[in-house]
Amino acid sequence: ITNRCNLNSDFCLKNNQDKLDISINNFKIILNKLKGITKYLYFHVLGETLMQPNVNALIDLASQDYFVKSTANGYLKNKITTKNIRQINVSLHSFNDKYNLSLSAYLNNIINKINELPDTYFSLRLWVNNPNQEKIIKYLENIYNIKIDLNNLNIKLKDKVFLNIDHEFIWPDLNNKISNISGKCYGLISHFGILVDGTIIPCCLDASGVIKLGNFYRDDLNKVLNQERVIKMVNNFKANKRVEELCQKCGYFPKRLV
Repeated sequence: ITNRCNLNSDFCLKNNQDKLDISINNFKIILNKLKGITKYLYFHVLGETLMQPNVNALIDLASQDYFVKSTANGYLKNKITTKNIRQINVSLHSFNDKYNLSLSAYLNNIINKINELPDTYFSLRLWVNNPNQEKIIKYLENIYNIKIDLNNLNIKLKDKVFLNIDHEFIWPDLNNKISNISGKCYGLISHFGILVDGTIIPCCLDASGVIKLGNFYRDDLNKVLNQERVIKMVNNFKANKRVEELCQKCGYFPKRLV
């Protein structure tokens, strides 16, 4: 819904595209064309969702027919005023000194938003070996009065609030030195992505739109998803093979499935 971001995190793919926000009209096109295809919409390709000026209106529109999930870095949480969002993922490893906030103030603000939205699921996400990991863990242990076992990567903090610990990955990039033709992926099997300009991509990690499968606003979605290129990708993923060069240079595969 936007490709703009308020941060410039080291772990994120650098976005050199023109900065855009989806319009209400284009968003309505997406909602109408996806009816009967899915019940879940994830606002989280590249960009900070809460930079979208109409984010609450978009959530309210989408929630009429879909379950809405979003990913955020935690700094702009007060921009969410609607309660019609099913889940918010917060990347705790996004914490930095840009906003001159202490770590405790950053975390306090996130906890306050969690308390304001008791019907919304929250997934607090943290990279393994993050420099602030120990402090964040201790903070959460104190807030929720629990002992966190780092051998457990999925930890329930309270009802509808979870801590998910995972390994940092290398974004797919044609310039990456890594290359592997073996590997499965759920891209185009369980999901696909739509960039703010309408470009259809196989998954959220192709945030630069290298694998352009069509345009959501102009093309027939059924034809896009049944074209030879897509069928070839899907069949090869199921056979543990990656045929697209970008997929072969994706560092997400060694750690987990997309």
